[in-house]
Amino acid sequence: MVAEPFKNFINGETVRVAAAHLARHDARFDATRFCDEVIPQLDALELKARAMCVASALERHLAADFFAAADHLERALTPVPVQGTGIVVRSDEGLTGWFLWSAGEYVARRGLVHPERALECLRQLTQRFSAEFAIRPFLVAHEALVFETLREWIRDDSEHVRRLVSEGTRPRLPWGMQLPRLIADPSPSLPLLAALLDDPSEYVRRSVANHLNDIARDHPELVADWVERHLPGASMARQKLLKHASRTLIKRGHPRMLQAWGTGAPFAGTVALTVSPGTIQLGEYVHIVVTLISTAADEQRLAIDYVVHHVKQDGRTTPKVFKGWVSTIDGGATVTLSKRHAIKPITTRRYYAGAHHVSIQINGTQVANAVFELRMHRD
Repeated sequence: MVAEPFKNFINGETVRVAAAHLARHDARFDATRFCDEVIPQLDALELKARAMCVASALERHLAADFFAAADHLERALTPVPVQGTGIVVRSDEGLTGWFLWSAGEYVARRGLVHPERALECLRQLTQRFSAEFAIRPFLVAHEALVFETLREWIRDDSEHVRRLVSEGTRPRLPWGMQLPRLIADPSPSLPLLAALLDDPSEYVRRSVANHLNDIARDHPELVADWVERHLPGASMARQKLLKHASRTLIKRGHPRMLQAWGTGAPFAGTVALTVSPGTIQLGEYVHIVVTLISTAADEQRLAIDYVVHHVKQDGRTTPKVFKGWVSTIDGGATVTLSKRHAIKPITTRRYYAGAHHVSIQINGTQVANAVFELRMHRD
């Protein structure tokens, strides 16, 4: 079965249903004209472009007065989903789901000069979809006001609003506007993340973990400090959050982070690595086999990852760390681990023919290497 393209999350039916809800709550909204303007454009557009196209149409068709338009949008929303169930799409009851990406974009464009009213509208929208993209222009234009508002939202009854506190301020949110001031100095967000660290909702805690992982890319020592401070005596839920927040630094072999999770000591023993077959074509697999022989008297806790050094067009290589195994090895024991790794076309990487090196990384230190040859089908 072929997966439905992402762009179809916003389609003609999405637009027709949303236009009907808007017309039902304000007779001045011309649903037919709105659909006639938007729907013919959608086929040629990808998902984000579709969301922006609908937002532009909302600018033309909603009331010129932003306060009236915000009231209209809020009246047309579906009832708030039951807490703890995630965001439930019930388009038959009102506006919800992917259409609200466009509604949030509309609020970001037209509400920037009315930030207090706009932020309240985003608070309503995020309980039906998410306003993580839409709040970011307000952070740039009205930083003090937004952070004052977020300090109130950390106590909101809605897990979706509390999640927006973290997700909306992520400095490197995928698909979202980057926040250069918070990339350079994330300290304004840290008290908010601390307040949400033990939030009862896993949905919120997962966002906090992703936010901290974003920060780790630019401020690794800050996040190492955070983990060292908050890990001792942590509940299982907090441990899970902190482990997810640590993932980038663990992959990089950051010494303090590895030490915090008990995998900081070098491996005492010998390592043998084989990668077979020696030559593959694009779309095939290699088998990675690692044999560890401990020379220590006591058990060792090991984080074992493998690194594939992908060949670039100019012949240089770039390393990519892949999660391997976390294992505790008894003193003097021999352990063999294996994994099958696919070299398949993906949208985020382009492969080139040549010698691809594979390294084994134990507790952040590379300890063994092997190589395989990749040939393209045309070879």
